Amino acid sequence: QVQLVESGGGSVQAGGSLRLSCAASVSIDSTKCMGWFRPAPGQEREGIVSFAPGDGTTHYAGPVKGRFTISQEHASNTLYLQMNSLKPEDTAMYYCAAVYRAPYCGLGAPMEYWGKGTLVIISS
Repeated sequence: QVQLVESGGGSVQAGGSLRLSCAASVSIDSTKCMGWFRPAPGQEREGIVSFAPGDGTTHYAGPVKGRFTISQEHASNTLYLQMNSLKPEDTAMYYCAAVYRAPYCGLGAPMEYWGKGTLVIISS
């Protein structure tokens, strides 16, 4: 069983930055795909960033491209999401997810394991 624990959420003003963390109970490198998700209109959760540990490939959703950056720390099995130039529309609960077996790694990849989320609030 994989456990994912998100942290780092909070309340900041527009234009500010936050760094979210996702601590995994397993080696990130053992997974097929990991990602960060948040709710979107008409969707329970929408992938905003995906990361393939095998080859380091990343995919970013349009609304966050150029502002958000995903990274990992091997020693602590932690996945990070650096969020810069935050906007009020980035306000959401952010979830970390992982999958061992998937046909591909991308924003729409089906995930097996989910964290409970961390709340980000951006004020104008």
